[in-house]
Amino acid sequence: MDNTNNQALTPVCPDQRVFDARSHASLWFSLGVGLLVMQVGAYLVPAVGTQEATWAILLGSALGAGLLAWTAQIGCDSGLSSAGLMHLVYGPSLARLPVLLNVVQLLGWTAFELVVMRDGSSAILQQTWGLDPAAPLTLALSTLVWGLVLAALMAGSMLGLVRGFISRWGLPLVVLSLLWLSWHFLGVAQAKDWQAIWNRPGTGGMSALNALDLVVAMPVSWLPLVADYARHGRSRRGTLGGTWWGYALANVWCYALGVLVASVVEPGTDLVTALLLAQGGLLALGLILLDELDNAYGDLYSGALSAHSLQPQTPLKRFGLWGAVLCTGLAMALPMHNLEPFLLTLSSVFVPLYGVILGRLGFGGGNTPINAGGVNLGTTALWLAGIGLYHALATWAPTWGSALPTLAVTVCLGFWTRPMHDLKAQ
Repeated sequence: MDNTNNQALTPVCPDQRVFDARSHASLWFSLGVGLLVMQVGAYLVPAVGTQEATWAILLGSALGAGLLAWTAQIGCDSGLSSAGLMHLVYGPSLARLPVLLNVVQLLGWTAFELVVMRDGSSAILQQTWGLDPAAPLTLALSTLVWGLVLAALMAGSMLGLVRGFISRWGLPLVVLSLLWLSWHFLGVAQAKDWQAIWNRPGTGGMSALNALDLVVAMPVSWLPLVADYARHGRSRRGTLGGTWWGYALANVWCYALGVLVASVVEPGTDLVTALLLAQGGLLALGLILLDELDNAYGDLYSGALSAHSLQPQTPLKRFGLWGAVLCTGLAMALPMHNLEPFLLTLSSVFVPLYGVILGRLGFGGGNTPINAGGVNLGTTALWLAGIGLYHALATWAPTWGSALPTLAVTVCLGFWTRPMHDLKAQ
């Protein structure tokens, strides 16, 4: 394949890289913040106790963000996008399958983000103007507005968005909103007997390892696109550290806030409703919704880049605009449900996929030309075996969790089965 005009498969030159450690930290903190993350955090209680949930959040965030940062370092070292890494490890012919799956799942994530923004906007409209949030016209217009904004962003520059708006303006505003909401709900918890909430045991709906798996699932869901941004990093150290600390802090904060909100509101209360009813919650929710927009943009940009790798004759921005239209249409009819199975199903494909990539490229070496070979049967077999292991653990050993054991096995197997010339290169 001729990669000359393929932006996704052509490494970014060192003199064209503009992201420093602050850029990576700002980007991944911003991408780590969102209503979706808080909602998943709220799933942890009361199934597990507050203290168990806290440990799962801290450990899962450190591990998950560490895997994200490790993959980012590979992207920085190689200058390759996520699609490029797949081509390198699995061969160009076979890589088209996971790249296509990545496009599909990123379009799904973008549509989910639009649904989150739509539902949040509808709740705000009900609170301020008394509009029915379930009315078809309200839902359609809210979705359309966010879809148009997303399309406008796709017509611009990714580098300019990250370095301009997110780093300078978006990040401080979303931090202030999180601080305000945290202060409010900590006050509510204190009034409702903080000690009782902290010492509350779980009802047994999930094990501690299942809770850890659920926390790891969110950063793992970003693995298929982290290299698309890390390839623009100036240094491997800044890329690794900025990605790790930025995402870990956001993940801990939002998961913990979700647990806190779920612990102090009445059972069955919707998370968005709880945030709106908080003092100053209208403004804080509005700022978080604006920040949610860059999550949708991050998914769609990477989806467009992956699609461009398959059809390089079509410009990247055109894929982005088409994707914005498609995702807006999907969000019009997509209900917000079955989030946990959705996350874990994606993990079953991409956890072993990236476990093998980390094993092959994460320890140095791996300088095989991107257009060498058609299908790497060895890495493909490891990937398929990893998918089988993931589902086997979920079926026959559900209390162990699936993501971390599968990652550990595929990373080790990917490393031990590397070609000898890669091992000699160290």
